[in-house]
Amino acid sequence: MATQEQLNKLFEVANEAKKRAYCKYSNFRVGAALLCEDGTIISGCNVENGSYGLTICAERTAYTKAISEGHTKFKTIVVTTDVEDRFITPCGACRQFGIEFGNFDVYCVKPDLKSFFKSTTSDLLPGSFTPADLDAPRTNN
Repeated sequence: MATQEQLNKLFEVANEAKKRAYCKYSNFRVGAALLCEDGTIISGCNVENGSYGLTICAERTAYTKAISEGHTKFKTIVVTTDVEDRFITPCGACRQFGIEFGNFDVYCVKPDLKSFFKSTTSDLLPGSFTPADLDAPRTNN
């Protein structure tokens, strides 16, 4: 769980990351800020591709950057867009990607950086498939 000071910083970092989004096809900017267990903050933005299936979301950009820098334990992720009238939550792929690393807070923030929706990775993806499922007893019938 992030402190209020950390949350304020995460909101700002996510907003700044959103400004770097490469979204020339959808014009839908998304920024993310990921708080690692040790207090490190990693940002991410969406990066689109002309072959739409190769597009990577802001959340997965942040996760991938964090993991490549040796971080695998997270406290909070913040996601923001330019949509003012509703909260935009992570897509299904980002929900599954996040739950891989445990249950932690997810904040979806409106552009004013004041209004937010708070959830957790497990609440956003009930019945999720996690690494623990790989250790479950199996039958070969």
